[in-house]
Amino acid sequence: MLKVFTDAATNLEKSGGGILIISNEQKQLSISLLEKNNHQAELAVILYALNYLIDQGLNNQSVLLYSDSKTAIKILDQGQTKNKLFLPYLSEFNELAPKFPLLVLQWIPEIKNKGADNLARQGLRKKL
Repeated sequence: MLKVFTDAATNLEKSGGGILIISNEQKQLSISLLEKNNHQAELAVILYALNYLIDQGLNNQSVLLYSDSKTAIKILDQGQTKNKLFLPYLSEFNELAPKFPLLVLQWIPEIKNKGADNLARQGLRKKL
């Protein structure tokens, strides 16, 4: 089972994403994102994490994915959104999710997501 923590950091112009993957080992990713909206950045980093797991051949394991974005978790978990900006993210998630035997999305408080938060801030600094 993999535990994956994701977070995004956004200022008025740029975004960064942080991904912390915990299994037998720990992997840290700090990425730059194109999104300027925080909710979109939170969704984008979750999709990046899932694509990364697939690319690394780690999608044969159950995944517990944690995010401190209630909006992102709600959209992906419920499989619907009224906001047209979020529809492409939901569509991609619906294509990726079946590639995992079990994918559980869980909201966590920001205080419990400090590792991914620090990585997201590093990703934001890369953009600056």
